Amino acid sequence: MSITSESEWVGIQQVSEAVALTLKQMRAYAEPGMTTKQLDNFGRQLLERYGARSAPAVSYGFPGWTCISLNGEIAHGIPSDDRIMHEGDLVNIDVSAELNGFWADNGGSFVLGQDIGNHQRLVDASKRILQKAIGHISGGVRIAEIGRLIEQEAKKAGYTVIKNLTGHGVGRHLHEEPHEIANYYDRSNKTRFRRNSVVAVETFISTRSTFADTLEDGWTLVGNRGGFVAQHEHTLVVTDGRPIVLTVKNGIWD
Repeated sequence: MSITSESEWVGIQQVSEAVALTLKQMRAYAEPGMTTKQLDNFGRQLLERYGARSAPAVSYGFPGWTCISLNGEIAHGIPSDDRIMHEGDLVNIDVSAELNGFWADNGGSFVLGQDIGNHQRLVDASKRILQKAIGHISGGVRIAEIGRLIEQEAKKAGYTVIKNLTGHGVGRHLHEEPHEIANYYDRSNKTRFRRNSVVAVETFISTRSTFADTLEDGWTLVGNRGGFVAQHEHTLVVTDGRPIVLTVKNGIWD
């Protein structure tokens, strides 16, 4: 999506604020002993309060309002009454939604309670790398160069990146052009960021794996070599200078 009018600007701001505040409140609500279904139900209440609809449910028939992944899961975890969250778990919540014809996406990994599993360093690296990557995005910059930056920063920190999960354009649909804002340098990708376009940029920083595999449930993604992955995501508007981060109220950088 490219913003060309005041009404589009207002629309994308409203849905971005809805998903951002939902993510922030879900993160604060989560506690050990709670099931991922209970957490998802809370997210549903929040989105409905904003008048928003779950993007993965509407677009792909996903069996939940939000994606909640635990520990060795990377993304697209299905909320379940059988999945209980425990102290020290690495939790990822991804919230995307539609509101009045506009779509936005954001997500973040965090340690639940005390860091008994030693995941905080990975989480911090993912947040830091996303912030640095977004700071280098402006109109005319090659998308592949942002991928190079993410991969290099991950390597410096002792991590790998997941290569088959990417950021993407967003705005009038959940996934739009550019369809691949990768976490590595793809020399074949000559596409550049365009001023006034709306994109969702996300990191997938891993302790071991380089590709995501789908489990038998058809949704949940795990690493091809095991380990853990931290993901953080913002929806933003590309400008000639620093991007405007539309989902900043999710607090993942706080």
